[in-house]
Amino acid sequence: MKKLPLTMACGPYDRMEALSLGVIQPEGIDLRYLGIQSPPEIFARMIKTNSFDVAEMSLAHYCIMRMRGDFPFVAIPVFPSRVFRHGFIFTAKSSNIRSPKDLEGKRVGVQEYRQTAGVWVRGILQHDYGVDLDTIHWVEGGVNEGRAPDHEMDLRPVRPISLELIPPDQTLNDLLEAGKIDAYFGARRPGAFDRGKNVERLFPDYREREKDFYRRTGFHPIMHTLVIREDLYREQPWVPESLFKACQESKAWALKQMRFSGAQRLMLPWLHDDIAEMDALMGSDPWPYGVEANRKILTAFVQYLVDQAFVETTLPIEELFTPIIAWSE
Repeated sequence: MKKLPLTMACGPYDRMEALSLGVIQPEGIDLRYLGIQSPPEIFARMIKTNSFDVAEMSLAHYCIMRMRGDFPFVAIPVFPSRVFRHGFIFTAKSSNIRSPKDLEGKRVGVQEYRQTAGVWVRGILQHDYGVDLDTIHWVEGGVNEGRAPDHEMDLRPVRPISLELIPPDQTLNDLLEAGKIDAYFGARRPGAFDRGKNVERLFPDYREREKDFYRRTGFHPIMHTLVIREDLYREQPWVPESLFKACQESKAWALKQMRFSGAQRLMLPWLHDDIAEMDALMGSDPWPYGVEANRKILTAFVQYLVDQAFVETTLPIEELFTPIIAWSE
């Protein structure tokens, strides 16, 4: 029987490498894997031009649009990108911010207000540190390069917030270094943190804080999921489960390659010490897929979207993802 040809766009991640190389073949699928380095490019091409059958997608953009009821894609409970975010909060030294509560009343830069990284940081600041987000004046724009508004992609809260857009010829990095904004957080490091004189981390001990956050919550923040065209899913309802199983196998393959001790696969001098630290903290599966394994973190994330006024009503977690039978989770 001829296999179903599908195109999947996703980052060039180690957990997806076996799929991109063809080492793992999804059952019944002739998969063409497009490894694209820029996640925003993947998101925009999928949303604007329907370029792929399956694609990596911002968790925030997906959940917001799906819960608003206007999105022709449905998620498979695979999460190709996760990043702890305590280390991505930067402040201007001149603003004398010493604690999260000092952000109240300040001008804070964000690359895109609806960005998943921003949703996570605001959720952590609100729920872990008691920061009143309504007191903050948000400044949106490009981080290290200018960014023009994208009205098709830039989702806004359903109630008014204090939000200013900077011109495309300005950057948040330059404003932060000059002290014209007090802080910035998002998915990218500002160049001035490495090369400037006025930028520092809010949490210099971010790694210890992130490990403590995981111990307390079990959350390794999810940034992205996979989505499939809903029309394809309705026509071929077996496809998500086949892809889910293949992604699980690809992740297991990557973990095995990473753990090979004969020669280090990555240019990280203390790789195996880092693996041992990860194992001690996270157990045998540091990157779980499936709804049940991630129900608590997904529920919290949806609550953050409500708190931050992106949605007024929510859907049950099960309705956001294609069903996967129990043995796969």
